Amino acid sequence: MTRATTVPPRAAGRIRRIAVVGAGTIGASWAGYFSGKGFDVVVVEPDAATGERLAERIARCHQAMVAARLRDPATAIGQVTVVADVAALARDTIDFVQENVREQLPLKQATLRALDALLPPDVLIASSTSGLGASDLQDGCSHPQRVLVGHPMNPPHLLPLVEIVGGRATSPDAVQAAAGIYAAMGKRPVVLNREVIGHLATRLTVALWREAACLVRDGVASVADVDAAVTHGLGLRLAVAGPHLSYHLGGGEGGLAGFFAWAREPLQHWCDDLGTLTLDADLEATLVAGVTAAALGHSGAELAQWRDTALAGVLAQRQATPSPTDRKLPILSHHATVD
Repeated sequence: MTRATTVPPRAAGRIRRIAVVGAGTIGASWAGYFSGKGFDVVVVEPDAATGERLAERIARCHQAMVAARLRDPATAIGQVTVVADVAALARDTIDFVQENVREQLPLKQATLRALDALLPPDVLIASSTSGLGASDLQDGCSHPQRVLVGHPMNPPHLLPLVEIVGGRATSPDAVQAAAGIYAAMGKRPVVLNREVIGHLATRLTVALWREAACLVRDGVASVADVDAAVTHGLGLRLAVAGPHLSYHLGGGEGGLAGFFAWAREPLQHWCDDLGTLTLDADLEATLVAGVTAAALGHSGAELAQWRDTALAGVLAQRQATPSPTDRKLPILSHHATVD
């Protein structure tokens, strides 16, 4: 991230119209969030059936956002337009891009190169990739300094986190501008200091899942009970206090230093005893059967709707009781300017 931009990237105050490229699970959620916040959205989706279902999916996003106190139902919703090809953006005025095509490097590279060739060099292009590196994504672009990772947690229309990762050619100005844009939209951006496989949140998610799978594999507990240990225990705590703060509180008046003073040896022992996972057909079948049984016949759509409703309640409560440790970020309207 050392190459300087020749054209300063557009900041939050100039963002009016956003291109969402790809209307799958993540893209549709992003389109719902952006439009729910009042931005006009142009969705690029070549599959006609997916495009036809988009309006209904966006409406559900807006309902969940209202329940989570992420939008005022009295405020205007941004206009959503669906086009079939990236080339249509050349005839539009786009201020920011959120790319969400399938997690395949050649496809993403081709898509980002097409966007880069069409759009003015001050328009930031953010990829929702959950694992690919920004340096690889920007390869072959004429303006790689404005290409970066803007990875959300699923579902983006509810969860505030966005991970920002620059590549070798991404400019510091682009990273700073992206953080300001997401913050102005009401997101909680985190900036990674360097590229790493899976970024930040995905690595933490996979670390937990790896041990969850090992516990099932080793016969310690069922899939349902492993999940219950998270949703009825540590998951609730992690919703308000991250792993470091949780152990800081576990140390009492001594804080994290006090926690290490008594827990150093057992903590190291627990770390050493964590499972090593090799995915094979038998383990995958065991996990699939376990989660299918735990779902009690409910469809994926029904479970996703329940998840969003439950998340909305958690988020609404968090809005009512903000954390005293949250870094104060400039949560601005999209008409404001971030310096």
